Amino acid sequence: MTKTVPCGNELHKFLIWDTAGQERFHSLAPMYYRGSAAAVIVYDITKQDSFHTLKKWVKELKEHGPENIVMAIAGNKCDLSDIREVPLKDAKEYAESIGAVVVETSAKNAINIEELFQGISRQIPPLDPHENGNNGAIKLGKPATQASRRCC
Repeated sequence: MTKTVPCGNELHKFLIWDTAGQERFHSLAPMYYRGSAAAVIVYDITKQDSFHTLKKWVKELKEHGPENIVMAIAGNKCDLSDIREVPLKDAKEYAESIGAVVVETSAKNAINIEELFQGISRQIPPLDPHENGNNGAIKLGKPATQASRRCC
């Protein structure tokens, strides 16, 4: 899934992979965040365990992710706040301690989704015009072509 968000004179294109925090995707995580400018880590406000798992993912990103990755924390299911287990205050304090944006959302009802992506976009530094935009990749030239052969 992709989402494009205008931010100043730039367009930020988000490539979104939903791993649902499943352990089977853990070994694939570096593929998802390698070269990323931002990451959204989601927890369920109705499940304290998901907030603890979120902290493990943040640790993973800090240890193995890009150096200056922008992190956002999304507390999902804000439409179910009457059965909340994770106080917003706790999420805000944790987000502040790691320098992350925090937004409570409802994927089901599309609440604060746009605000989440706008908040992330504002945190992403503008592209350096001197960078080649290849994320450190080296562009190779065309492969040598073989001379045509005649059949005898």
